[in-house]
Amino acid sequence: MPEFLYGHWAVMECLRANRRPVEQLLLAEKVEEKGIVGEIVQLTQGRGIPVKRVSKRILDDLANGANHQSTLLRVGGYPYIDVSVALDFARQRNEKPFFLLLDLLKDPQNVGSLMRVADAVGVHGVILQERRGVAITPSVVNASSGAVEHLKVVQVNNLVQAMKDLKKADIWLVGLEAGRDIPPLDQTNLNMAIGLVLGSEGEGMRRLVRDTCDLLLSLPMRGRVGSLNVATAGAVALYTAWQARQWEGWTPS
Repeated sequence: MPEFLYGHWAVMECLRANRRPVEQLLLAEKVEEKGIVGEIVQLTQGRGIPVKRVSKRILDDLANGANHQSTLLRVGGYPYIDVSVALDFARQRNEKPFFLLLDLLKDPQNVGSLMRVADAVGVHGVILQERRGVAITPSVVNASSGAVEHLKVVQVNNLVQAMKDLKKADIWLVGLEAGRDIPPLDQTNLNMAIGLVLGSEGEGMRRLVRDTCDLLLSLPMRGRVGSLNVATAGAVALYTAWQARQWEGWTPS
């Protein structure tokens, strides 16, 4: 079923990734074809994608009132992959597998923010449960500034079973949990094949998900507020895991 991606960077990165079928670019009637809009138009024209001018009201309706920046892209559904593809990707790069698992997160902004960081640190795959959690919707693509278009995302029926499958591939599952009795993240060597597990907003990880983790770790905190937003906590943990790998794959620009 076709979707409408909205916002300059969501549209641009979808075109750059070139993983979805693209049917049409829609621009507001008065928007000028310069800057990033001009680059988007050049990309679409180079691939023979039709460009249509429409009223801002039509764009508002198609984007469900979101801030579309006068730019929409009509595309096919998100190209989810199988976990074996993500594992093969890690092997091809000769790197220890690095996964992010999201346990029924509900907020597209949180999921999009985490996807942007996951792309930045070079995770090999992100695993989501199909039912009851956020999927890769246009709002998630926009919140990730289009980064999710470059990621390998796996959608599974049962997150716990997916975790067990990762264990069979010798991947350690590390759950991020708040609590004084839980070892701090900075005192554990994360230079290993790892799947970082994050629980949902407010509720955290479900019991079976928590019990399936090999380790539970917390973020050390010294302030008066006892926890962080899941996207913020996840970003810290992802960068900590990448740092433990000696910034694997990074080259200075």
